[in-house]
Amino acid sequence: MVSIGDTFLAVDWGTTNRRVFVIEQGRVVRTARDGQGVTSVDDFPASVAALRAEHGDLPMLLAGMVGSNIGWRPAPYVSAPAGIAELAAGLLRIDARTAIVPGVSVDHPADVMRGEEVQVLGAVEAGLVPRDALVVQPGTHCKWVELAGGRITGFTTAMTGELFALLRTHGLLAAQLGGEVTPGDAFRAGVEEGRKRDLAASLFGIRAAKLLGQRDDADAAAFASGLLIGGDAAARLAKSRHDAAYILADPVLGGLYVAAVEYLGGTAYLIDSHAAFTAGIIAIGNHS
Repeated sequence: MVSIGDTFLAVDWGTTNRRVFVIEQGRVVRTARDGQGVTSVDDFPASVAALRAEHGDLPMLLAGMVGSNIGWRPAPYVSAPAGIAELAAGLLRIDARTAIVPGVSVDHPADVMRGEEVQVLGAVEAGLVPRDALVVQPGTHCKWVELAGGRITGFTTAMTGELFALLRTHGLLAAQLGGEVTPGDAFRAGVEEGRKRDLAASLFGIRAAKLLGQRDDADAAAFASGLLIGGDAAARLAKSRHDAAYILADPVLGGLYVAAVEYLGGTAYLIDSHAAFTAGIIAIGNHS
């Protein structure tokens, strides 16, 4: 059995990056970040040993893609509804001092998360979001998470960020989408169209607007971003029982979601995702 306790190393280990937190007596005393994501690591035991040599020979709690099928070892998913206690009970024990946090899954329709669950539940632990809330985690794959009683009861993943990245680098629209994305008029116009027109037709409309001189290419990227985020947000808000969305993200990307939610008539709050992660990982450590 792994005993984590209140003094340990916490690692948020993603696909391309990882962040290490030194936790002492339930407080973060030091952090470090590097580019050693799971896809760049060939020998996980050696990498973990190097982290301990650098940051302290302490128990270690790992979260994120390190527990996926492209990471160290696959950590089984815990079925929703799930809270801190379920995550702690479902830890994948690597050895006497090392464990990986499980992800969370839902069945109908099938969906999974890995790493985001620590942030979501940590936000509750830290009092950053209510125990009953809609939490949004923008990114390559945006998570829309329903909380009830401080537990994850359901969620939906949208490939919003990945679609935008693909549109910017491949296909018909790529040459038009090099401009800056800000939450201005073009972005809001995209949000408005995203909530009322089908996405495939609206995307071709970006090309048509150029040919007819209706929109400058400098605004095309902001419009496309608003279109994708607006369509995503409108669909999720329509199905949620909550009017407010708590957005766990950096100010730039999070600010776009705040603008979209507020334009659509909701209330949005931007939450520090790093503070949420540390609160979640500490709570899991205390339960293990």
